[in-house]
Amino acid sequence: MEVMYPRCCGLDVHKSSITACVLIAQAGKPLKHIRRFGSTTRELRELLAWLREFGVEHVAMESTGVYWKPVWNVLEGHFQIVLANAQHIKAVPGRIRPACRKKSELLNLALQALPFEARTGTHS
Repeated sequence: MEVMYPRCCGLDVHKSSITACVLIAQAGKPLKHIRRFGSTTRELRELLAWLREFGVEHVAMESTGVYWKPVWNVLEGHFQIVLANAQHIKAVPGRIRPACRKKSELLNLALQALPFEARTGTHS
């Protein structure tokens, strides 16, 4: 399958931590960089800076609960953000792997069969 987003990131968002997996396309296997961040505003700004260091342009995360909202607010305007329905992500077949890596792989390949919810601007 053709790589659509050569520098992307999948986020696994929890109440007190966010795990990020950056995928950088290259010939052969993509480079993977995984790092965990806290959920305070300062730590989310560290996440933003870290993603910028890799030249990330697209970020994917699940819309479970309300924990994604502060992450969205800090990253909005800096990246194209995909907010995916958690049930759709879990339904994609494949090997068991870290959630953040699965999201970045799905975004990297731009699986059009996966029904993403696009959310922009205001949040409810």
